[in-house]
Amino acid sequence: MAIDETALQALLDKDAIRDLVLLYSRAIDRQDIALLRDLYTEDATDSHGDSFDGPADGYCKFIEGAFPHMPYSGHHVCNHLIAVDGDEGSGEVYALAYHLIPGRDGGSEEDFMAVRYIDNYRRCPDGRWRFARRVVTYDFKLRRPFDGGGLLGLRERDPSYDVCTQALFARGPSG
Repeated sequence: MAIDETALQALLDKDAIRDLVLLYSRAIDRQDIALLRDLYTEDATDSHGDSFDGPADGYCKFIEGAFPHMPYSGHHVCNHLIAVDGDEGSGEVYALAYHLIPGRDGGSEEDFMAVRYIDNYRRCPDGRWRFARRVVTYDFKLRRPFDGGGLLGLRERDPSYDVCTQALFARGPSG
């Protein structure tokens, strides 16, 4: 059986794009701004509904300013449909996003959303796929008082940095 090089390349590209999306979740949830910045093309844009709409470097600055106010966030990727055409790609990612944020009464609130990331991807000269455009839809939002616990705020002592020693899991650009 002959290997279809085009089909094989499409599979490799889609797998690299899936890693890109998972690295976005890791960057936000581990509050790794250097990694987040590395995931976008230089001319990328990011539109997060009514919270941010503009160049990706501005989004990175915006989200970095939000980090001190989010002791916990968890982005859980569900369905991910990808189309690749050469060095360009598009995708729709269904995700559940959970944040712990300051409450209006001085306590904490849980902020839960069902979102879709509608993406354009581009293969860069270094061969890596990055976000060229990201548009977020909020299909469902829920905010309510939080009365729970867990490993909240454990970013600096997160066991994944010690247990998963490959470069993919290190802080900063995934290289």
